[in-house]
Amino acid sequence: MSILKRFAFYFGGFAIGIVLLFFFIGGSGASCEFDYSPNARVLKNIRNKERTLSLKSITTLREYQLDTSFISLALTEGNVLFSKSNTSLDSCKIYQIEFPTAIESKTKLIHLTIENCNKIAIVQEIEIKK
Repeated sequence: MSILKRFAFYFGGFAIGIVLLFFFIGGSGASCEFDYSPNARVLKNIRNKERTLSLKSITTLREYQLDTSFISLALTEGNVLFSKSNTSLDSCKIYQIEFPTAIESKTKLIHLTIENCNKIAIVQEIEIKK
């Protein structure tokens, strides 16, 4: 068998395998996101839950004229401070999330305190440091 036919058989089988792979895995909701680090897993867990805001966090958002999309951005690009978080609780763990952002054309450091329960995540406090 010539080398040209070998390549044709190889790439034909490879293409059929890829199509079958996408067919079987496509409907299962499998993803190739890199959520292996503890930081990424915690942020994804909080993002996938219903979020509510405490009165204190709402007043902070209004004071700096921010909306809730700011919180969503912090939950995708922020860093979880495990040393300041309380993860030993049984019911709802409390996480501190740090996020640098530009507010009023200045870079500021934002600290979110989020209470992560089973079905809901409550944004307890938003602290904006200069």
